[in-house]
Amino acid sequence: MEAWVAWLIVAALLGIAELLTLTLALGLLAVAALLAGLAGAAGLPVGLQIVVFAASSVAGLALVRPIAQRHIKQPPPLRSGTAALVGREAVTLTEVSRAGGRARIGGEEWTARPYDPDLVIPAGRVADVLAIEGATALLYPAEPTPD
Repeated sequence: MEAWVAWLIVAALLGIAELLTLTLALGLLAVAALLAGLAGAAGLPVGLQIVVFAASSVAGLALVRPIAQRHIKQPPPLRSGTAALVGREAVTLTEVSRAGGRARIGGEEWTARPYDPDLVIPAGRVADVLAIEGATALLYPAEPTPD
């Protein structure tokens, strides 16, 4: 068996092992074995194939793996869309009750209803956005409503 075929078999085995372990290290070693196989297919002697494997392994494990792990461990991306509205302040434009109402959230007008169906939030009050259901903001008064 020619050396480049052996490198390809090693690359395939390492690739399968990477799929089972998800360590990223075995995948980088599989790429290094693939490069060594390409070097063998190009006619380079076995000694140089080993050098290609070693150099690409070290480069992958020392340079690529830390960068990839840093990207994997990043915090989740910033919230966008309606999820970004949860936790913001709203100003009620009309009375907000179980029947509905209107509120301004971040410069946009939204239909609104109270998070607690028994509450009534008068117009002009500041409320917190607790959730978004469809196109309706569920609000809770920021300060207690006077009874």
